[in-house]
Amino acid sequence: MTDHPADEEGAPRGCPVMHGGADDLTRLYGPDAAVDPQGIYGRLRKEYGAVAPVLLEGDVRAWLVLGYRESRRVLDNPLQFSRDSRIWRDWQEGGVEETSPLIQMLGWRPDCVSQDGEPHRRLRRAVTDNLDTLAGRGIRRHVTHFANKQIDAFAGRGSADLVGEYAEYLPMLVLTRLFGLPAAEGRSLAAACAQVLKGGPDALAHNDRIMEILGELAERKRLEPGPDFTTGLLGHTAGLDEGEIVSHLRLVLITAHTTTSNLLARVLELILTDASRLAGLVSGQRAVSEVVEEVMWNTPPLAVLPGRFATADLELGGTQIKEGDLLVLGLAAGNLDPDIRPDSGVSVHGNQSHLAFSGGPHECPGQNIGQAIIETAVDTLLHRLPGLRLAVPADELTSTASTWEARLDALPVEFAA
Repeated sequence: MTDHPADEEGAPRGCPVMHGGADDLTRLYGPDAAVDPQGIYGRLRKEYGAVAPVLLEGDVRAWLVLGYRESRRVLDNPLQFSRDSRIWRDWQEGGVEETSPLIQMLGWRPDCVSQDGEPHRRLRRAVTDNLDTLAGRGIRRHVTHFANKQIDAFAGRGSADLVGEYAEYLPMLVLTRLFGLPAAEGRSLAAACAQVLKGGPDALAHNDRIMEILGELAERKRLEPGPDFTTGLLGHTAGLDEGEIVSHLRLVLITAHTTTSNLLARVLELILTDASRLAGLVSGQRAVSEVVEEVMWNTPPLAVLPGRFATADLELGGTQIKEGDLLVLGLAAGNLDPDIRPDSGVSVHGNQSHLAFSGGPHECPGQNIGQAIIETAVDTLLHRLPGLRLAVPADELTSTASTWEARLDALPVEFAA
């Protein structure tokens, strides 16, 4: 890395290397990033401050926003930091291939996430109205059903991996019911969603498979409507066209599954590595929502949020940003920003001002559904598996990170068969 120069004393800092050579920039992908993303965030914060130049997959340049206040400014100001990637300069100038794995996360689509202003409000209304309807239709009953089916598969063994055999697939099984999909599609869709978020050479093929399944679903639901999210989008007063419907099915499916499965694994990890938390939950003296809140602060399911694009030359966190620059938001880094959390060990109970749900006009609309899945999944597991305990020392648990998230590899447990 190069030193971050000051243009003159007290003036915003620039970064010539951001718009020139890339050899000295830190990569947010690859073996090093997969092992210690928080270490990378810490080094970047020390060297650059609240905003750091980085490379994404394919050595595509971006600004990583590390500061909590700076992330809030970006999220709350769509006029300065647009979600519309059609203004992304590297894309306009041909610096990003259409086959790049980044396109699955950053490319423009006819969905509410890719737009601002009135087009965003129209499309988001269709999503939120239907999610609110689903939340009122006994979603916990669906979670309990699929949670028990998952647990039945390993309850007689006395041991399990709660990532691979529980958290990794449960949210998708619930989503298949909410979308009106056959449950048999759940496992393949969960794997495909994970690959889209992970990136790599297979991301495009997995995304195409998701779009194919969801396109067929939309066609079927036009002929056979039901009490599900897909039918709700088809009939909403916002008048979504075919492309908008399939794009929103994709958006909700990938986002809801990947974040909820990751969050469920992290909540279970925190419970099982702290005997007092586990005892409190089993006895009813603590609520699962308290643990979820702590995880949201310390290990949010989406570590880096894609992406925003500067609509003009501006200054952010003492750094000069140019029109068309890509910014990605370090949610995990921002939540641990020493300017707002000088002591990360202090309790965050009752404090919901974390960045885990994003913020501003694009704040996650499915928070209640995700919370219901997590709480019901944990309660069902603790009820079904007496004597539940971690089967390995806590320091042997490992995670693997991609640009956008860090996922727990496994959570081996033992219990009374």
